Amino acid sequence: MKYVGGAAQGAAEEQTTGERRTRNRVARSILDHGPSTAADLAERLGLTQAAVRRHLDALAADNVVEARDQRVYGHRGRGRPAKVFALTDCGRDAFDQAYDVLAADALRWIAESAGGGQDGQAAVSAFARARVAAQAERYRAIVDAAAPEDRTRALARALSADGYAATTRSAPGPAGEQLCQHHCPVAHTAEQFPELCEAEAEVFSRLLGTHVQRLATIAHGDGVCTTFVPQAPQPAEPDGDDRPAAHPAQTQTTDQASASTSGRNPA
Repeated sequence: MKYVGGAAQGAAEEQTTGERRTRNRVARSILDHGPSTAADLAERLGLTQAAVRRHLDALAADNVVEARDQRVYGHRGRGRPAKVFALTDCGRDAFDQAYDVLAADALRWIAESAGGGQDGQAAVSAFARARVAAQAERYRAIVDAAAPEDRTRALARALSADGYAATTRSAPGPAGEQLCQHHCPVAHTAEQFPELCEAEAEVFSRLLGTHVQRLATIAHGDGVCTTFVPQAPQPAEPDGDDRPAAHPAQTQTTDQASASTSGRNPA
């Protein structure tokens, strides 16, 4: 009987270990791909939706994931939007964020040592730019080696190698794509010091050779850091010899219109 009891206990422990591994796979999939529905997770992990929901319930009870309404871009169909599951701050803490307190304390010390106020903010910004500059140098060769239409994907691969779990996808609306970072090792620190996010966006702009726009950040409570990268402009066609020359008065009017709208976004 002792042997049977020991075997049963071993089987129970093995089952518990297997359950824990599967839950870790579910959480890791959400980290790598961003907020996901149960159907998405079931397809990626080769599990049934019922099994995924059971693991999600356990993860939610442990405050690792939370349910949210799915964001819908463009036309919204009938019915309620599907629920997606995103990592909580507690869930992200399990993925290599143990040094956030130390980093925040160090940045706070930098700001105070510079005198606080605008001087302190400038010191933190200088640190943030220096930090990502070294990172950018490693990425530059990878991005420059890619074709213009593949540079955002090349940057995503480089970011993923550094633990940012980055992907790209087509952007709704204006022509371009979105660079998505599903993990941020310094999310909690960036919540207190947004200069880190701003410096990173500046580096993305320089590497890709175009102005980029931050749409969402994990530091501000979004599920994914999302950056819009506009499509690279096509080279202009050479002027034809048979094109009529602009009338001097027309040229003057155009120049005045350009000057009057410089520095403003088009309506």
